[in-house]
Amino acid sequence: MRQLIATCIAFALVLGIGEAKADGQKLRIISWADYVPADLIAAFEKQTGIEVEVTLSNNEEMISKLRATGGAGYDLAQPSQDRISEAQREFGIYKSFDLSKVKLEEFQPALLNIVRRNTTIDGKVYGLPYLWGTDGLVANTKRAKITDYADLCRADLKGKTSIRLRRPTLMAFAFAMGKDPFALYGNPKAYAALMDQVGDELIACKPNFKFFFDNKDQLLNGIRSGEVVAAMMWDTGGWTLNRENPDIQYIVPRSGALGWLDTFALPAKGRNDAAVYAWINFAMRPENAARIIKSVGNFSAANGTAPLVDPRLKAQFVAAFPDAALKGIHWYPAIPAGLEEIEGRVLDRIKAAN
Repeated sequence: MRQLIATCIAFALVLGIGEAKADGQKLRIISWADYVPADLIAAFEKQTGIEVEVTLSNNEEMISKLRATGGAGYDLAQPSQDRISEAQREFGIYKSFDLSKVKLEEFQPALLNIVRRNTTIDGKVYGLPYLWGTDGLVANTKRAKITDYADLCRADLKGKTSIRLRRPTLMAFAFAMGKDPFALYGNPKAYAALMDQVGDELIACKPNFKFFFDNKDQLLNGIRSGEVVAAMMWDTGGWTLNRENPDIQYIVPRSGALGWLDTFALPAKGRNDAAVYAWINFAMRPENAARIIKSVGNFSAANGTAPLVDPRLKAQFVAAFPDAALKGIHWYPAIPAGLEEIEGRVLDRIKAAN
């Protein structure tokens, strides 16, 4: 019996060693569609011998899955920078970065500073920038002349515009009203009052909306067909349409575009931090970051990609942002607890209104 027990223990140890080795050779990433292109994975696997496994997700699912497991199941997550600090405070689903293992010189300093400011808790950094983009307006300029979000509600555009019934629309219309919703994040009562005002504006505007779009194909096809002549839209969607039809243009609103930043974040119980740091340093090399830009159509937070970006995309960016700077963009700050519930009630009210 004693010999049998010893044999079983030895066998278990062998299995444990085998599992540890397997973990060391796999990097499990939870991320958005197109963020981890296959050709980049192949190059990384060839260079390091580390297998990459990708699960497609979004902000809400990432938080939900990591919350359910206490931060286990993945080695790297890619949430938006405004969704990290509160989730960490409430659920403890992330661990901080060891910045000595990251080649910080590979990051654009301005974007690195934004994300570090929004994801630092008690002096520890929980997020690093990966990709960024903006929400603004898209219009067929032969059929609609618009300069700000509120123009989507003009009488001459009745039944010809579209928005997505989500929180970015509430933020956009608040800025168009001359208010700064982000400045009220620390005052829930004042924030709720502003959201109610925005809700009233959007309810009054409902006759103008051909539909509330649910996905990008619905909106892209609506604009291509002429069913929709102006909409609130993300930059790369507008630039895609512009390549097909020069009359369709992405427009930075007079009150400012909304800026999002998606990140690198470390799940609390990830098993392969070494592979994560290797991947981050690999992905942020200019030539590799350019591959990611090509895959997803958004811009990277990496330094030195400008000479490697598709000239058409670069020209479209410069046309939208003539000073080639990030000035005037309203970057999403970290969302405090309770605000999304306020927004949800307003969005439900807009949807239910006749």
